[in-house]
Amino acid sequence: MENGTFRTAVTDLNVRFNRAFEPLRTAVATRRIPGGVLGIVDLKHGRRTQAIGSAEFMPKYREMTEKTWFDLASLTKVIFTTPRILELAHDGTIDLDAPLTTRLPDLRQYSADDWERQVTFRQCLGHQTPFPAVEPIYTYGRDPDLLRAFILQREWKAGPPVYSDINFILLGFVLERLTGKPWRELDPGQGFAWSAAPENSAATEDCTWRHRILSGEVHDDNCSALEGSGHAGLFGTVTSVLDFAESLLVGTGASEETIKLMRTPLSEKRTHGWEHPYHDWSGGNACSAGTIGHTGFTGTGLWIDFDRGRAWTLLTNRIHPTRHFDSGIIALRQAVGDLVNQD
Repeated sequence: MENGTFRTAVTDLNVRFNRAFEPLRTAVATRRIPGGVLGIVDLKHGRRTQAIGSAEFMPKYREMTEKTWFDLASLTKVIFTTPRILELAHDGTIDLDAPLTTRLPDLRQYSADDWERQVTFRQCLGHQTPFPAVEPIYTYGRDPDLLRAFILQREWKAGPPVYSDINFILLGFVLERLTGKPWRELDPGQGFAWSAAPENSAATEDCTWRHRILSGEVHDDNCSALEGSGHAGLFGTVTSVLDFAESLLVGTGASEETIKLMRTPLSEKRTHGWEHPYHDWSGGNACSAGTIGHTGFTGTGLWIDFDRGRAWTLLTNRIHPTRHFDSGIIALRQAVGDLVNQD
């Protein structure tokens, strides 16, 4: 790249990044969220990251940095579980349109005709099943093996298709069965982990049933009780998240078929594992039709625009010290997305 072209690329990235960072700066200044990190990678223009605010402010103060580890929450679904399930389909180990019972034969094993035994891998990936949106599984005990049996044998109340963690909990069970390893022994991939050093992590909630502020351990109650599951629990930094996104943009992070399916719509809002743009979605209204994205409850998010060769991640600790507060995270994500993609 010639010097002039390089300077133009750097300038374009800096302008784009600086304007997209302002909503995050404002959210921290007005104490809507404690802190966050924004990262952008552009195949033409390079990469930038910046942190602001606090990683923790109670019971002590710690500064947010670009090396801070985040509980990525539901980004686990798209960074870890989805690629592995799709790669298993690519190599013929599973059939996406076959029922989960081909790999989980004990799912509702005492009720052969029940709807749970007909649910397919593809339906779980696209959240097209009748499973409930929310279920406090952790309130049924702390024995992870007993809870797995409970999930597999429970008579679930069927409803209209909604976004449900149960879909990915079951997909996680499949990965455990096929590898012969419990979830915590599965390799999370380079730059990711299932926990992190508390002093290096963004604190999340003052948990009412674990009786402590969580930092470096999974926030999701069900994932904690299960000691790992397919819907949550992955930790990473802004660098590892952007590395993952860039690997998909350049086509090295997964097979061509897997990346294609990640981008293939299954419904008005969802692809295989991910979301795609719709009115008022988390990525804003300025991204291209070739964008996929996902968010995490702890205040995280990742969006990948294949048409523009660009990805951005917004990582925050918006639930520190409590989820019961209007952090404005929905509007913040949309504002950042619109400014990232403003031409």
